[in-house]
Amino acid sequence: MLLLLPPLPLTRVALVGFVCAALLSHAWACGPGRGYGRRRHPKKLTPLAYKQFIPNVAEKTLGASGRYEGKITRNSERFKELTPNYNPDIIFKDEENTGADRLMTQRCKDKLNSLAISVMNQWPGVKLRVTEGWDEDGHHFEESLHYEGRAVDITTSDRDKSKYGTLSRLAVEAGFDWVYYESKAHIHCSVKAENSVAAKSGGCFPGSASVTLEGGGRKRVHELRAGDRVLAADARGKLLYSDFVMFADRDETTRRLFHVIETREPRRQLVLTAAHLLFVLDNATDAVHAMRATFASRVRPGQHVLVVADEARGRLEAAAVERVYVEERRGSFAPVTAHGTVVVDRVLASCYAVVEDHRLAHWAFAPVRLVHALTSLFRAEEPRWEQRNSTSSQGGGVHWYPQVLYHVGRWVLGGNSLHPLGMPVTSS
Repeated sequence: MLLLLPPLPLTRVALVGFVCAALLSHAWACGPGRGYGRRRHPKKLTPLAYKQFIPNVAEKTLGASGRYEGKITRNSERFKELTPNYNPDIIFKDEENTGADRLMTQRCKDKLNSLAISVMNQWPGVKLRVTEGWDEDGHHFEESLHYEGRAVDITTSDRDKSKYGTLSRLAVEAGFDWVYYESKAHIHCSVKAENSVAAKSGGCFPGSASVTLEGGGRKRVHELRAGDRVLAADARGKLLYSDFVMFADRDETTRRLFHVIETREPRRQLVLTAAHLLFVLDNATDAVHAMRATFASRVRPGQHVLVVADEARGRLEAAAVERVYVEERRGSFAPVTAHGTVVVDRVLASCYAVVEDHRLAHWAFAPVRLVHALTSLFRAEEPRWEQRNSTSSQGGGVHWYPQVLYHVGRWVLGGNSLHPLGMPVTSS
């Protein structure tokens, strides 16, 4: 990662490093969450009802864990996709005595390990118990995700059935893609395939989305280059033009799941991934500066988003969300501007994703803006670094800096504070 930094003189490296560290630590400490010396208040949990499942769609659909991809056997090529889980904080029933229940996909393992921590925090002295994991013996119905190591059946170690509704909710919060309070004896949880489009959702716009350039004209987001200034807004909702700094995520080929948000009067359509932040107003009468950021997956009809009603007059106005639906599209791009906001397809959005706090995310990206300002100042001397990080020569995938922030965020804020579909999966 450090190889991506510019070849700055040592004194300048020391200065940048010191300021970046100070800004980053200050950003995380001042944000909502644990902070320094502060205990996070426990989140109020609503237990699932018996036979309830979340999300409220069929398990093997794109909105949940996705389609069945075929049974995995010990002799199949795909067996290498499974990884054993030896977490001592999880009890595996393993009634077959083959270790099969410990085998699962990496995504399933990650969510299960996260859930194990939540269980111990919720009920001290109690552990998570797995009764069924990967199935190689055909004990489940046809096309069960157990055959792919993408599903687990769970209980608590004390087998206290009164806890299972809350256990289901903890599984949802841990990031399982589908959770079902299936029977009085266990909870069923499953995840998307590792190569699933929805499992690789960052916080992005499709490449076909467009932005408005200073001086007039529009450009597709995938065409943005160093030196471009695009329409954005300040903290009070005043429109302005802001420097394009870098792509936090850049992927030209992968198909991903996007949320499509349509408004009425004026009619606008914004397409973005579930974990991306969008500014909303709960009432049309709210002032523009009262906007708040929320995940795209939480936007509902009846709320209002901020749109550019008249580009010539350059003002924002509230537009009611009429419809929200999900569809697949190819390519994804996450442009970051100096102001942390961007107007995409004439709708105002945040540049950030994964954590539901725009102000905190903007503080966390302060080192990026500092380095951008320095490289702009010394552009004649150091043009290549900015080209690598702000133009088409930037490598594909999630940029290393937001990946670092993601892992820091999981440690500082806890995994439940981050969007379950927002984990970076590739590096630039």
